[in-house]
Amino acid sequence: MAYARASDGIRLHYEVLGRASSPAVLMIQGLGADKHGWDMQRIPLALHYRVIALDNRGAGRTDKPFGHYSLEQMADDAIAVLDAVGVDQAHIVGASMGGAISQMIGLKYPERVISLTLACTACRNHPWRRELLQGWATTASEQGVAAMTREAARWVIGPRSFRRLLPAFGWLGPLAMGRTSHAFVSQVKAILDVDDSVADRLGEVQAPTLVLVGNQDILTPRGDSEEIAERMPNAELVVISGAAHGFMVEHASTFNRVLLEFLGRVTRARRAAATEEVAAAS
Repeated sequence: MAYARASDGIRLHYEVLGRASSPAVLMIQGLGADKHGWDMQRIPLALHYRVIALDNRGAGRTDKPFGHYSLEQMADDAIAVLDAVGVDQAHIVGASMGGAISQMIGLKYPERVISLTLACTACRNHPWRRELLQGWATTASEQGVAAMTREAARWVIGPRSFRRLLPAFGWLGPLAMGRTSHAFVSQVKAILDVDDSVADRLGEVQAPTLVLVGNQDILTPRGDSEEIAERMPNAELVVISGAAHGFMVEHASTFNRVLLEFLGRVTRARRAAATEEVAAAS
């Protein structure tokens, strides 16, 4: 079982699939989730890439310290995992809170980023979403994470898939059962602490960026993704029809196809540019 060390000493769990010689893809999940949120992506991606999936602080097998968390701190954690694996640059794929963390990586560590994929995420907190997340944190504190998960599930799973996917939601969903209440609350507070300065700086991110959203996502609606894509100079927006917030599970085949196409296009462009550079130097 692989662990990295964060700057404050906590252990960060991660898992690597794929060949060491392949381009690296770092996958960052959302609120309350661990690496299993990517289970339907990791094996298909590992056929072509070196896939690194981590558990954010407060989730999975990563330590769950009491006290304050921040998304910038979690961005630093992700880079610590890349350092532990010995990866200088990676494609960064983030979902929901993981997408917000990925935006911070793009701003703070641009030299480590080959591309960004920002799925079902946002660059600012609207008042209604602040109130919703605070309500989830309150439920988790007072009644436990299982009660919060039941409350939040309808915001994550599309109505057509709700009955079919709810039994599997405990281990695959972004608000999985069995999480520690204090760590979940700390993650919520980390999200709510982010101000608009991140959104205001997104124009600085030069990495090729794929912004993905489902047209039935009610937690981070299409407008959030449109705002991100408009602010980032090299971003493209893809809307998946019929998909809700948890579309990496609900619409995994479509999600995987779009992601693999984007990663392949960026990888080919990098190789072509490197070939041209070598030819020009010779």
